Amino acid sequence: MRLTRFTDYSLRTLMFLCLRDGENSSIAEIASAYAISEHHLTKVVHRLGQLGLVQTTRGRHGGLRLGRRPEEIGLGQVVRQTEEDLAIVECFGGGCCPIAGVCELQRALAEALQAFLLVLDRYTLADLVRSRGAALAGRLGLPAPEGAARL
Repeated sequence: MRLTRFTDYSLRTLMFLCLRDGENSSIAEIASAYAISEHHLTKVVHRLGQLGLVQTTRGRHGGLRLGRRPEEIGLGQVVRQTEEDLAIVECFGGGCCPIAGVCELQRALAEALQAFLLVLDRYTLADLVRSRGAALAGRLGLPAPEGAARL
C-alpha cells in the first residue's frame, strides 16, 4: 500500500500546524520547512480547510492553524478523506478481471486494507508530536512547543 503525495503532505502540514500550537503559519513557511511545492501544498491546504482540519484566515495577520484540537484529529480519518482511491488492486474498483468471483485475493487484500486503517485509527495528530515534538520542531526550524519532550 502506498499513500499519495497529497496525503503525505496533508499529514505533514497537520503536524507542522500542531507544532505551532495555535499560532498562524503560511503555506510558504510550511513548504519551505519541508522543501515541497507551494503550488501543490496550496491544493492540500484548501482540501484540509474544506474538511475543517485547518482554519484559514485571510489578510495581513492571516494564515493557517489547526481547525480542531490535535487529539480530535485521527490519522485514519485523514487518510480516508485525503486518499482519492484506496483500491489496492484493479478489482476493488470494479475492474474487469477474468478470475473475479472465484479469487480470494480481493478478500485478503480488503482485510489487509481494513487492518491498515484500523491501526491508523488508533493514532491522533497529538500522538505524532507528543514524544518527539522538540526534535520535530528543531528539524523544521520551529521553536519547541510548550511541554514538548526534548529528545
